[in-house]
Amino acid sequence: MPPKLSIFKKLILTIISVTFAVAALFIAQRFSVTLTESFTQDELVPQELKEALYWQDAGQGKVQCFLCPRQCVISVNQRGFCRSRKNIKGKLYCLTYGQPVAIHVDPIEKKPFFHVYPGSKSFSIATAGCNLRCKFCQNWEISQLDPESVKVGFVSPQEIIRQAKATGSKTVAFTYTEPTIFYEYMLDIAKLAKQEGIACVMHSAGLINEKPLRQLSKYLTAADIDLKGFSEKYYASFCDGSLSGVLNSLKVLKAEGVWIEITNLIIPTANDSDEDISNLCIWVRDNLGPDTPLHFSRFFPMYKLLDLSPTPLKTLTRAGEIAKKTGLHYVYLGNIVQNIGEDTICPVCGKLLIKRIGYNILENNISAGKCKFCADDIAGVWD
Repeated sequence: MPPKLSIFKKLILTIISVTFAVAALFIAQRFSVTLTESFTQDELVPQELKEALYWQDAGQGKVQCFLCPRQCVISVNQRGFCRSRKNIKGKLYCLTYGQPVAIHVDPIEKKPFFHVYPGSKSFSIATAGCNLRCKFCQNWEISQLDPESVKVGFVSPQEIIRQAKATGSKTVAFTYTEPTIFYEYMLDIAKLAKQEGIACVMHSAGLINEKPLRQLSKYLTAADIDLKGFSEKYYASFCDGSLSGVLNSLKVLKAEGVWIEITNLIIPTANDSDEDISNLCIWVRDNLGPDTPLHFSRFFPMYKLLDLSPTPLKTLTRAGEIAKKTGLHYVYLGNIVQNIGEDTICPVCGKLLIKRIGYNILENNISAGKCKFCADDIAGVWD
């Protein structure tokens, strides 16, 4: 009797082992993204990773990244603050190359760009990661991820351009997260796009060093920069970043001839004082020029700022009034349902140039970059 029981137990154990093996095979096929994370990045270097630009050996196996002002010193098998650049065997690799987690065709007004090819389509992409930690980030589900935690399959720069052309997109937009952290991917796409006659635009927080930004600017038509606040205290408290680096990037973009639009998210009790708004507007006027479009955007409770209320409409309208009194010609209010503050008005004759409702263009009175009524030059990038 005992020997028969032993054989029975062995049979049961064998069945259980086979069952687990089959289950593991199924899981590996169904959820390969999760299981591939068990492999080291060392094993992936030849196939999927690209050596980063803008870094140097820092000794003792460490490397220093010079892509953004953080200038992280990174030990072997560690990442920079952005999560997207990793030291593997004493070399710095970007984990984002060819790994977009978001691909959409958007109206260019969604970026928002109001003075760049109105009514056109923009082929928009992003990878995971960011070099800021904004408490109010609306795309935190992808901006705060490690790039390899979402395995989407390699998408080459050539394929991005092919899809952009196939969808009739006039531009390729680097957006949603922070384009700086997929710099190498963005740069290669932008170079190809220029060869194919497709413009490239970027929506960025602007925290990038001068040298890489100047290189990128040669292939950029326009940039919308989030000027999130106007004090170092604000940037440190709400973004874990710095204002000075962003302001320097804006000056570089201006010097390089890239069209600039500014977005400022107004958050109650954080950056909504008249002084904050006025100082921001004065800086934009004096450093970028009065023709620089400024978008004031309404805040809604998001991510780590769920305890705050949405921005009152009167705060946005007051900000718009301050900006206009400062001398800015093109001031817009966004992220509101009332459809106010979206139209473009000629700063000379006061006539309606572009009538917008949401992302839709109902009327366009700009022809060859000029007001149809008074023939004044309207700043922007037009057909």
